[in-house]
Amino acid sequence: MPQLNLDIAQSLVTQAMSKATQDYGRPICVAVCDDRGLLVVFARMAGAPVRSVQISQGKAYSAARMGVTTEAFLARLQREQIQVGFFCDPLLTALPGGSPLKGADGSLAGAIGISGLAAAEDQAITDAMAAQFAALRD
Repeated sequence: MPQLNLDIAQSLVTQAMSKATQDYGRPICVAVCDDRGLLVVFARMAGAPVRSVQISQGKAYSAARMGVTTEAFLARLQREQIQVGFFCDPLLTALPGGSPLKGADGSLAGAIGISGLAAAEDQAITDAMAAQFAALRD
């Protein structure tokens, strides 16, 4: 499994910002955290909404702590009719736009969160970055 390090995290941030520019023509905030949800790298593109700073970090944290995309987490909350507060962690969010970073063997290395676009667009980019990470080799 590839290890999440600073170089890989920075590369994912750069690729995510490039994808946002190319595919959507709008700025984003990107956060990458480790497997415990601790921030490794953060970037805010010029013009990205200020609220997206905390939202992107919350999405990355949530994907790491829950081990699933924030989109899947939201679906679970809706399916089971439970509130995010029931998890007793005020940092969790179920806004789509967060994806866990896992190796080919499924082990969790960290997560990436994006905010600044529509939720589905944020999620599409984090899913693409998660796929990029999974394809890495040691």
